[in-house]
Amino acid sequence: MLKSVLIANRGEIACRVIRSAKAMGMRTIAVYSDADANALHVKQADEAWYLGPAPATDSYLRADKILAIAVKSKADCVHPGYGFLSENAEFVAACQAKNIVFIGPNVPAIEQMGSKSAAKVIMTEAGIPLVPGYHGDDQNDDLLQNEADNMGYPLLIKAVAGGGGKGMRVVDCSTDFLTHLTGARREGLASFGNSDVLIEKYLLSPRHVEVQVFCDRHGNGVYLGDRDCSAQRRHQKVIEEAPAPGLSEELRQKMGITAVQAAQAIDYVGAGTVEFLLDSDGSYYFMEMNTRLQVEHPVTEMVTGVDLVAWQLNVAAGHPLPMKQTDIHLNGHAFEARIYAEDPEQDFQPSTGTITHLRSPATNQHVRIDTGVVEGDEISPFYDPMIAKLIVWADDREHALAKLDLALKSYHLEGIHTNIDFLRRLANLDDFAQGKLHTGIIDQFQELLLNPSVHEPDVVLAMAGLVFSHAAQGQFADLSGLRLNQTQALTFDLCYLNQTSAIVADAKGHVSTDQVVLNHQQGQITAGYHLQDNQLSLFMATGKAKITQVLATLDDFSGREEANTGSICAPMNGSLIACLVSAGQAVMAGEALMVVEAMKMEHTITAPMDGTIGEIYFQVGDLVSADAQLLHLNTLEE
Repeated sequence: MLKSVLIANRGEIACRVIRSAKAMGMRTIAVYSDADANALHVKQADEAWYLGPAPATDSYLRADKILAIAVKSKADCVHPGYGFLSENAEFVAACQAKNIVFIGPNVPAIEQMGSKSAAKVIMTEAGIPLVPGYHGDDQNDDLLQNEADNMGYPLLIKAVAGGGGKGMRVVDCSTDFLTHLTGARREGLASFGNSDVLIEKYLLSPRHVEVQVFCDRHGNGVYLGDRDCSAQRRHQKVIEEAPAPGLSEELRQKMGITAVQAAQAIDYVGAGTVEFLLDSDGSYYFMEMNTRLQVEHPVTEMVTGVDLVAWQLNVAAGHPLPMKQTDIHLNGHAFEARIYAEDPEQDFQPSTGTITHLRSPATNQHVRIDTGVVEGDEISPFYDPMIAKLIVWADDREHALAKLDLALKSYHLEGIHTNIDFLRRLANLDDFAQGKLHTGIIDQFQELLLNPSVHEPDVVLAMAGLVFSHAAQGQFADLSGLRLNQTQALTFDLCYLNQTSAIVADAKGHVSTDQVVLNHQQGQITAGYHLQDNQLSLFMATGKAKITQVLATLDDFSGREEANTGSICAPMNGSLIACLVSAGQAVMAGEALMVVEAMKMEHTITAPMDGTIGEIYFQVGDLVSADAQLLHLNTLEE
C-alpha cells in the first residue's frame, strides 16, 4: 500500500493531486522553486521541500534533485502531474532504481510513445490508422524538404518529442518550409532536448477527438469516453468537452476500442490519452498518445464519476481496475475552460505580474475550479501561462454551455491580462454552440473572437463615476455600501476607449466593496469592479471594461512617442533566445529581429519600419523585462 506521495510538479495540477491523495489518507510532499516559495500547492501539502532557482531547468526539471528529496522525505511514490518530467523515461528508471513507485507507465511505453516517429511505426504494426507523412530517422534538411514537396501543402512539422503545441509549425508553401523547420527544431531542442522532427499531411478542417484509456498490471484495459479538444490557439487547447458532440454511438465505441488496442500494443499501465484527428467523413487517424494524465481530465471525471488520480494511485499500488468496460457509463455533458495569463488581443502574448484582484464563481458538485493561485500571487515568466481551469457539468450540452458562460461571467481577475472575455466570446459563438467544431475554428472566427467587448460608453462612464466618487469620499470601509445621490456631485476626467471625458458623478446607484449597481433608464445594471490607484476595471455582463482617471494633462506626455520611434522593446518578461540581426544591418519592415521566449513559447519581434540596426542592448541568453529596450532601429531619415 502506498502511504506517501511526492508531487513532482507545481500549480493547479499539484493542488489537484494533493486533493485526491489526502482523501485517500496519503501523506503529501510538495517541491518548489524560488518563484513558488509561497505558492498554493506548497501551503496545501503536508510538507514542502525546496528545489532551486525559478527557471524550470534549475528546479522542476532537475530529476536528480527531485529524486534525492523523494528519498530523504521517505516518499513511497512520485506523481509527475503533466509536463516537466511526466514523460521522462530516464526519471522513471531512476525512481525504480531507488524502489520508488512512479505514478505512470513503464519505461518502454514512455520511450515508444515519447517519440512521435517511433509511435507511428508501432501503431502501423498494430493496425491503427495514421495520417500520411514522413516519420523517418534521416533528418537531413534537403531530404525533409523533398519529402514535404512530394507530400504537398499544407503540412505540419512536429518535434518528435513535442507536445502542447511546442515545436509545431504549419507550412503553407515550399518556400516557407526551411524557415519553419528551423523554428520547430529550435523549439524542440529548447523544450525537449531533441531537435528531430516529423512531417505529416495537414488536414484542413479536422476535429481533435481524444479517448481516455486506463490499464492495470493485470491485463485489464478500458476507455472512459472521449473528449473534443478542437478549440485551440497555437495548437494548444482552450476549451475541451466530454463527450465529443455529434458522434454516433457506433463511432464512439469504435474509437474507444481502437484507443485501448493502441495502449495494449505497448503493454501500457496507468492513465493515458490516445489522440485522434477526426475527419468530416468519419475517418479518424492516430495522432499521438500522451503517457500521463491530461490537463483536460476533469471533464471525463465529471461525466463518468471517476476520480482518475485515485485510480492512478491504486493501479500504481498494484490493484486491478475497479470497473469493467460494461460498468462505465457517460452521464450528462461537461466543459473545461483554461484560464490563461495572456492577452488575446495581442496575439495571445503571455502576461506576467501580480494578481491584485480575484473573485471566482461559487463552486459545487457541478462547478469546479482547479487552480494553483490566489489573490496576491505573482505570475512569473518561467512557467506555462495557464493559471486555472473552470469545469462545469449539466444534463446536456446546451445547459452545460450556458453554465460555462455564467461561471466565466463571475470570474473576475485583475493585475494581469487573461483570456476570460475571449473564452466567453468563444462559448457564445454560434458555430461553437451548434457543435460545428474543427481545429481551425478560432482562426476562422478570429475577427469576432479577438475584438474587445463592446459596452455602452454612457453606462460605463456613469458606473465609473459612481466608483470614483465613492472612493474619493473614503467610504471603502463601509461594507453596507453607500447610496450616491449627492447634491454636490464630483467631476472626474475619465479616459475610456482612448477618449477622455469630464464626467459629473451625479448618477444614482449603490457601491459596495467590489460591486457597483447603477440605476439606469433600462433598470438596474450591476457589475463587479476593482480599483487600483487611478485604474478601474468593471466586470460587466458583456465583459471587462477598463477606465483610467486622468490625473495629469496630456501635455506631460507630448513627444514621448516621437522620442521612442526607433526603440524596439520587449513585449513581455522573458529570455532572449535569438538575435537575428547585427549592428549596421539594413532591415525592411516586417523582418524578424529577435526571438524572446516566455512561458515556454517563442515570440518573434519584427521591424516596424525600414531602417538600419543601431545599438543592440542584450545578448542571447539574457533575461529581459517587459518594455525593456532591446535595440535601436535607425530610421532612413536618421
